[in-house]
Amino acid sequence: MVLRLPVHADFHAWTDLRAESRDFLTPWEPGWSRDHLTRRSFTNRVYWAQRSVTGGTALPLFLERSGDGALLGAITLDNIRRGPSMSGVLGYWIGERYKRQGYMREAIEGVVQHAFHRMDLSRIEAACLPENTPSRRLLESCGFKYEGVAQSYLQINGRWRTHVLYASLRLDRRGRTEAG
Repeated sequence: MVLRLPVHADFHAWTDLRAESRDFLTPWEPGWSRDHLTRRSFTNRVYWAQRSVTGGTALPLFLERSGDGALLGAITLDNIRRGPSMSGVLGYWIGERYKRQGYMREAIEGVVQHAFHRMDLSRIEAACLPENTPSRRLLESCGFKYEGVAQSYLQINGRWRTHVLYASLRLDRRGRTEAG
């Protein structure tokens, strides 16, 4: 698998994958705007990705399967903070037909390695809904540790939702922890 920046030529593959995975994704994501799947919206997304990487504020990447170039999903290290924090927030989604095949685990491990060893970050945070057991297990299997609960953390599918918080530390002496 290759992790790479989105490009304008990805529009049809991205739109098709998002549209066919809509029912699978919407319980876990912020609400989609009416123009979510339009070319204009996608073009704005590509330009945002380029600006974010140039400015060092985010690393938005597409997951592409090496063998056939299929778009699998996306992963973003966002809200990158420098100075005393040296941290970022991880978010991700995968197309329904590619779920539970190890692609996102590989992507998370690659982004975390890059963040710690190339970007010199020291903390990667992630959050998910408490009932999203597959995402919680995925984060835990990638070395993220449960840290607690954030009330009304994000609007998901139109409602403020409480999330469970996880983090991966470059120098982690906490040992293994399980979610409460």
